[in-house]
Amino acid sequence: MMDSQEQTPLEEQNATPHSDATTESAVENAAVEVEQPAAEPEQPVAEVAEPEQPVAEAECQPEPKQYQTKQEVLDRVRELAHGDEVPQKEEVDYLKTSFYKLHIAEREAQLKAYIDGGGDPEHYQIVPDQIEEAFKAEMLVVREKRQQQFRQLEQEKQENLERKLAIIEKIKSMVTSPEEANKSYKDFKALQDEWREIKNVPAERANELWRNYQLYVEQFYDLLKLNSEAREYDFKKNLELKTKLCEAAEKLAEESDVISAFHQLQKLHQEYREIGPVSKELREEIWQRFKAASTVINKRHQQHFESLRAKEEENLERKTKLCEQVEAIVAEENKSSADWDKHTKQIIDLQAEWKTIGFAPQKMNVKIFERFRSACDDFFGRKAAYFRSLKDSFKENADKKRALVEKAKALQDSTDWKSTSDKLINLQKEWKTIGMVPKKLGDQLWEEFLGACNKFFEARNAAGAGQRGEEHQNLEKKRDIIARLKAAADEAGDNLQERVQQLVEEYQQVGHVPFKEKDKLYAEYHEVLDKLYKDLNISVARRRLSKFKDNLKQVAERGGNALDSERARLMRQYEQLKQEVQTYENNLGFLNASSRKGNSLIDEMNRKVQKLKDEVQLVRDKIKAIDAESAKQE
Repeated sequence: MMDSQEQTPLEEQNATPHSDATTESAVENAAVEVEQPAAEPEQPVAEVAEPEQPVAEAECQPEPKQYQTKQEVLDRVRELAHGDEVPQKEEVDYLKTSFYKLHIAEREAQLKAYIDGGGDPEHYQIVPDQIEEAFKAEMLVVREKRQQQFRQLEQEKQENLERKLAIIEKIKSMVTSPEEANKSYKDFKALQDEWREIKNVPAERANELWRNYQLYVEQFYDLLKLNSEAREYDFKKNLELKTKLCEAAEKLAEESDVISAFHQLQKLHQEYREIGPVSKELREEIWQRFKAASTVINKRHQQHFESLRAKEEENLERKTKLCEQVEAIVAEENKSSADWDKHTKQIIDLQAEWKTIGFAPQKMNVKIFERFRSACDDFFGRKAAYFRSLKDSFKENADKKRALVEKAKALQDSTDWKSTSDKLINLQKEWKTIGMVPKKLGDQLWEEFLGACNKFFEARNAAGAGQRGEEHQNLEKKRDIIARLKAAADEAGDNLQERVQQLVEEYQQVGHVPFKEKDKLYAEYHEVLDKLYKDLNISVARRRLSKFKDNLKQVAERGGNALDSERARLMRQYEQLKQEVQTYENNLGFLNASSRKGNSLIDEMNRKVQKLKDEVQLVRDKIKAIDAESAKQE
């Protein structure tokens, strides 16, 4: 017969209730719960410290798998929908997020390929996705399965509660007297075995139920009249069982899968609680051994999730930088299609980098993705609007280029080389002023336009081969005329001006010379001609003034106002010539002296100005002669 102090009650740890009682039992969701060593009746029972920051199973998921395709996600959803595995809420939500992340990326890629191929964004139509429809259907099955499992689990917990309450009532009825306890021992052991076989109960009743059970078990042992050998046999058997649990817990330290090791430890603790007491002198020792093994697993478990959290924080930092980069690109101004294409490539590169980064912390994972997605959507939305706005201008530009193609084709067979060359060159200049058209159409129109131009210029070059001989003959003719002009400059005579004029007219009637000789010949021709004109203008002016003075005597003899009338006429001529000189000098200021054509025109105008100035001087001399003759008459 054993006294009450030998029957040490089992003390249960205060379980930490879990927020989600729908997926796991209260025992499994609580912090690690183990049997306490027996304490003396007059001493308070010491509680075992819980592991630092215990993580419930529902919150301690392994690092999620990175799915590469929608089919992979669909296959996993089908496994959950039609297999025996219990679908967990976290995995179901993650599968949904992964599927639509891939689904949206796939649609954006299809739209981009459509636009890059010259498609009209306004007419783009989304093609129905059979994989998406299958995914939705399987997700409905998964949800129904989870709801059914939840209902079954709750019903099972309630039934287990009723069974355990009945066991407590049966043990309670046995606790009447030592004699009755001895008679009921076998029934009592059977009830204990039955109690251990019953698992999950409602979490809110678990602790109360366990305390009541332990209370009446202790009372039964207090009344039990067993001999010491039977008692020692129980202690020995319990010690063997707990030693095996210690060994199993210690072996879990070698388990490479930290999450699996933690879950296995929870089951070992459940078994440890169900085993009865050991001898008093070994209770603290066996408990400390089991506790030490549990601490190793709990620390590994905690360190694993701390490293995951650190990695998630690093991922959040990297993703935040990518968001800032995309937002900076979105803020830049796009002045042309080239700018849009350049920025599009940059954003696509950032999106590719985003896919290589793992998850951010759960509370920020969706927010950071929404930030990144929002910036990308803003950019591609404005890009689509920009290219829609180009639609009308593309059509207008294409019509203009088609018109130029038709004009070029109409001129491609012409043999009017000079005029047609100028027209085609003007068409080419006009082509460059027309804006963009879709690349494929633009290349086609350009090939047609270029083909028409090449056809004409190739024909012109072939025909021009015969003209080059004629140009060399013209060169020799003009050189001969220049030589005769140089010889005339050394001659004298009243008919010099007429001979010079004849040579000038003859020079002007000669056709084109080789292009590379044109400028040199032009300079040589005008050099000798300027000298001749200068000499001729001086001598002619002198003869004209002398002849005018001779005629003044006859005018004066007529009397009256003849001299005054002549003077008034000359004054009008004088003012008119001055105005012409002013006009030419003003026009000279508008010419571009940097071009060869401009230099030639300037030289020509300078000669005209000088000739007019010589004429002005002659008119002034005539007016002075009239004034001198009038003075004589007075």
